Amino acid sequence: MRSRSNSGVRLDYYQRIVHRLILAHQEPVTGLFPASNVNSHAWIRDNVYCILAVWGLSMAYKKIADQDEDRAKCYELEQSCVKLMRGLLMAMMNQKDKVEKFKMTQSPYDSLHAKYSSKNGLPVVGDNEWGHLQIDAVSLYLLILAQMTASGLQIVFSLDEVSFIQNLVFYIESAYSIPDYGIWERGDKTNHGEPELNASSIGMAKAALEAMNELDLFGARGGPASVIHVLADEAHKCQAVLQSMLPRESNSKELDSGLLCVIGFPAFAVDDAQLIHNTKDAILSRLQGKYGCKRFLRDGYRTPKEDPSRLYYERWELRMFENIECEWPLFYCYLILFHAFQSDKRSVQEYADRLEKIMVRSEDGILLVPESYAVPQDLVGFEYQKPGSQAREVVGRCPFLWGQSLFILGRLLQEGFLAVGELDPLNRRLGAQKKPDVVVQVVIIAEDNEIRDKLAEHDLHVQTIAEVAPIEVQPARVLSHLYTYLGRNRKLGLSGRKSRDVGILSTSKLYSLKDRIFAFTPQFADLSRFYIASDNELMIDILKGEINFLKSAWDLLGRPLVTLVLKRIHLDQDKIPLAMIQTMRKLKSGYINGTRVMLGSLKDFLNTSAITDLSFLGSTEDGYPDRLHPDVQTYLDEHLLRSFSNRSTMNLRGGQLRPRTLRRRMSCKGAIKKTRSINVDSDNLGMEGPSPLTERRLSSIVPPPWLQPNKQSHVSVFATTPEEGPSSPRQLGHELSVRENIYPVDPHNSTRSAIDRRSEFVRQQEMPKILIQRHRADTNFAETEVEELIAMLRETENLEEQGDILQYLVDTQGLDFNTAGLGFKNKSDDSANANNAAAELDQAFMDEVVLELAAGGGGGAAGGTSGAGAGAGATVADEQQVKHKPAITLPTVIIDAATIPAALSSDPDNANTSHTSGSSSSGSNHHNSSNINSNPPHENNNDSSQSEGMLEEGRVVTVRDLLKGLYEKACQQKLWGLVRHTAGMLGKRVEDLAKAVTDLLVRQKQVTVGMPPNNEHTITAPLPEVELRQLIHDAYGDDESTAMLTQELMVYLAMFIRTEPQLFHEMLRLRVGLIIQVMAKELSRTLNCDGEAASEHLLNLSPFEMKNLLYHILSGKEFAVSSVARGNLSIVSCKSSRVSKKSQIGLGDPEGEDALIATIDDRQGQWLRRRRLDGALNRVPRDFYSRVWTVLEKCQGLAIEGRVLQQSLTQEMTPGELKFALEVETALNQIPQPEYRQLVVEALMVLTLVTEHNMVPTLGGIIYVEHLVHKANQLFLEDQRKVQGDATLCCAKIKDGKEQQQAASGMLLCGGAAYICQHLYDSAPSGSYGTMTYMSRAVALVLDCVPKHGEMECAIS
Repeated sequence: MRSRSNSGVRLDYYQRIVHRLILAHQEPVTGLFPASNVNSHAWIRDNVYCILAVWGLSMAYKKIADQDEDRAKCYELEQSCVKLMRGLLMAMMNQKDKVEKFKMTQSPYDSLHAKYSSKNGLPVVGDNEWGHLQIDAVSLYLLILAQMTASGLQIVFSLDEVSFIQNLVFYIESAYSIPDYGIWERGDKTNHGEPELNASSIGMAKAALEAMNELDLFGARGGPASVIHVLADEAHKCQAVLQSMLPRESNSKELDSGLLCVIGFPAFAVDDAQLIHNTKDAILSRLQGKYGCKRFLRDGYRTPKEDPSRLYYERWELRMFENIECEWPLFYCYLILFHAFQSDKRSVQEYADRLEKIMVRSEDGILLVPESYAVPQDLVGFEYQKPGSQAREVVGRCPFLWGQSLFILGRLLQEGFLAVGELDPLNRRLGAQKKPDVVVQVVIIAEDNEIRDKLAEHDLHVQTIAEVAPIEVQPARVLSHLYTYLGRNRKLGLSGRKSRDVGILSTSKLYSLKDRIFAFTPQFADLSRFYIASDNELMIDILKGEINFLKSAWDLLGRPLVTLVLKRIHLDQDKIPLAMIQTMRKLKSGYINGTRVMLGSLKDFLNTSAITDLSFLGSTEDGYPDRLHPDVQTYLDEHLLRSFSNRSTMNLRGGQLRPRTLRRRMSCKGAIKKTRSINVDSDNLGMEGPSPLTERRLSSIVPPPWLQPNKQSHVSVFATTPEEGPSSPRQLGHELSVRENIYPVDPHNSTRSAIDRRSEFVRQQEMPKILIQRHRADTNFAETEVEELIAMLRETENLEEQGDILQYLVDTQGLDFNTAGLGFKNKSDDSANANNAAAELDQAFMDEVVLELAAGGGGGAAGGTSGAGAGAGATVADEQQVKHKPAITLPTVIIDAATIPAALSSDPDNANTSHTSGSSSSGSNHHNSSNINSNPPHENNNDSSQSEGMLEEGRVVTVRDLLKGLYEKACQQKLWGLVRHTAGMLGKRVEDLAKAVTDLLVRQKQVTVGMPPNNEHTITAPLPEVELRQLIHDAYGDDESTAMLTQELMVYLAMFIRTEPQLFHEMLRLRVGLIIQVMAKELSRTLNCDGEAASEHLLNLSPFEMKNLLYHILSGKEFAVSSVARGNLSIVSCKSSRVSKKSQIGLGDPEGEDALIATIDDRQGQWLRRRRLDGALNRVPRDFYSRVWTVLEKCQGLAIEGRVLQQSLTQEMTPGELKFALEVETALNQIPQPEYRQLVVEALMVLTLVTEHNMVPTLGGIIYVEHLVHKANQLFLEDQRKVQGDATLCCAKIKDGKEQQQAASGMLLCGGAAYICQHLYDSAPSGSYGTMTYMSRAVALVLDCVPKHGEMECAIS
């Protein structure tokens, strides 16, 4: 035998160590590693880390294999890796049903198990006995599988296994929105078993998705069938969320050493070098100790203070673990690898030395990595006094194989046996290096020759769809359908990809399928989706955003390619819109918003674009991999014919108007307007709505601030319970909605209030909630009316009028009412129609038709009963105080009023009114309506002769069909107010709504919908589309337009948070209802008009202008409004606060005084406006929440609006913890008026200054923050009286009798919110008359602890 070289001898030494410490424990049957000699459970995560040392050593042998025995050793080590990876694969494949189920439910109980038996690979604990959902473990497995395959190991043997791994990719692809138990199997750090979104899981999933993309699992021997496909957008979403979270780990863990494996080896998931640096520094500065790093702050695991008899912690005891958390040497191993990959030899040496000092020597001299070091029981007191001073002892396993394996890898790298590239054959470590600029290729294709010629007139030369052949252009939905075939496997019972979403990264590639090539248009350009797609300017804006996004996010081979088809429907009065021409010219110039672009034709870009092979569409399972799957074949054949054809819309036009219908028209005029609920007029935003604020206040001595009957404002009465505590949206799901009255008064019923009646309903708790559709009592609305309306509908050309008529028809007849011209003698239980309706239910949303409790309109007119509603009117004129009772959620049943036995009837007139033969709405909302009707009462049920419906093209035309026609026409004519309203009535929903909400939530922003204070619903976790839509509708009752606007704004907010996350700094909750009110308020300020006009203007803004206005409000930029043709407004930024006359609104020329007002300097009201914006957006100063934490430490609690933040919160949560911030935020959100909320924030800031400068040892008991604000207001008014300031005109005025009465009724003269003078809101924070000055004085006066005498240093920063 030849003598060994030195390196060979040294390797043999490592081989002995690996054999002794690691391989000796590997189970011979399954290949898995048990946790210890006494515990046979095998964790996925630990097993994968254990085998890394074996894999590293095998590659080291491969390099020096100068003798046969070295090759044999190398092969033996490699096969140990294969054995383990296959053992885990078999264990997971046994749970294939879970993988299939999890794609649908994403429930923790359907997840793959986190650990298996090392003896036979079977489950060892039940689904709900362990926090099994650990996405990072499955992701780590896939990542290392990809790296090992790339290094030449053959781990996957069959195509069935390939399908399974493809489904594991789907399993982790939504990691960015799935809360899991994380790397420490704990979820929330109190260990109560609540999963949360963990940055370490998301990072690992992102790494696995990128590593798996286009990887051939059979290595060099594979073909197209063994390639794994990943949609690039999913990996990118994980990256975006990860970047928004770091260095935070989760809601309850503000930092975690586990992130070292995400920013360094093995994941290398972060592309931003600065972020990697910040995260590492944060971990080292706050978690590093002498014996390793702590896992996270206040980690009680294995500390002497932990109670070993129970798994969970009490919330108050977390504070005890501070400074005595265990330290884990494992993280030094990670840090050695981290620096080795950055080739920073000095740091590697430093950590290697530190690690050596704390390792344990075994009897035969091998260095072992222990699991963790804890403070001994008797030294805990000293450690509390001086953290880091006491010697610690080893607790847990020794050797800890996870750490030992990483230690050996580090050694092999340090001694030069391995190069870093060998541990990372997929080159993930290079992700953070600077990439060259991306050039985005854009192709514009005309739908037909006519459009091509129109473009040619502007010197823009494009091809038509026909001319780009053989390349086929398809909409994104075709691609999304094709991807559902990916990963299907009959034998394993796996169904392929579930998500229907394909993002811009996926549509920016070309796809080859056998000998055909496909290009796909982006998802945002799909017109069938939502009305915002018919606003050309918005589409262009989104296009610019997406091009910008491609520049930063594209990292595939080749250049991104955006294909757009210009269609007939984009034309504006047969011309190509100017905005489009300008954008195309910009694209032609080669730059757009700073991104390099190339405009060209598809064939020019064939060689430079990324092309993906859709090989998975072959029918491999039937043995014909070269033929298309038969389903795909038929789908493509159908779609290639249809995908770009247009639908025709129904025509409603007829002859001229007959004079006798004019009277009719007046009766429905304004039907749509009456459903609006955006209130701007009342000066205190957020105080409208029926349940007066004082009910929820502690000090309810003042009468509620009802609006005076003579004020022309719109009171809309909603019936919903105030949000009591964190009630879940689901409980609020079945609220009744109250509709404003748009019918003549029914003289008999208007005496009792709607709410009385409703409470009668609620009292019968056992009964399901019954919604009554009542036959109309007024005989003057007999059958003739509907015929006239329909005739009128045919005759009018004006879409707004058609809208009002249809709104009226929906209110009285229902959406599925048959618009037959004659013979309206029907139909008290027309069950045939009811079944028809049920068929359309999946898209229809008809509850709103069913129950309408009427509430009074504006102007003090008494509200009466609605025709089809439940016949109840609440008169606002006599200012009844209406108290809401919380609704009880019970199943909803809809009953025709004609069929209600008198006993059930909740109102005595009901029995009589049913005699009239008016037509009730047939559109019934539940299948069970027909069988309730089966026991008719003794009244008349004999007039149910079926009517012959008017047939168009052989089918009945319902009100819904007419609405659809109107909606499409309104889209074409760009009447946005009408579009929003009809879209709401038709129950349309934004396609990407759920996605948009998820985008906001996963970036740690909560969303609320509904108008504060009584109707706000908070969304804290991603919800399915249908539930979201239901929630929004419940929040706005009957106001369809605002419900639609809310969906629209959520989509824009999501766009902004993706492209400009900096707009959302220091905002935790986005309150959409408040944002809508502030938008309307801002419009009424700039346009100088009243609230009703402003909300009308708001709802008529085009989607593009709406997005623009939202942007200005978010960024706090000053803006002005300029008018464009056809009454559309356009929002313009203005640099100074002084707006030039020209850009001031031009809706009709301002005459006389108005013109003067328009040009007055806008500086007055500037601070009020700023506070109002910041309050509505929930913006707070930097580090606000952690500073409030320090205040809480020094007092017993902070009371805000009757909600007390207890001092005990500091025991449970650390200052930087998101959960703490949300607690403070929830308390602040009790305040409905945004500007008042902002003053409370300022008061809290003054308190933090008091604590930070250590002026006093403690702040005493519970501090009532509003008292400080009101005290500051008093001081302000005293000063105002002294100097005769502006406030002497309102609040500082000497009061006479009349004023006293006014004050008692709760109205301030200046209209300041919450009894604080408007002029205080409008003072700058600094300066001798600034709000901070008054706040500081108030703190000094109100708090007992501040010394009253003597000198004190007092500087306000």
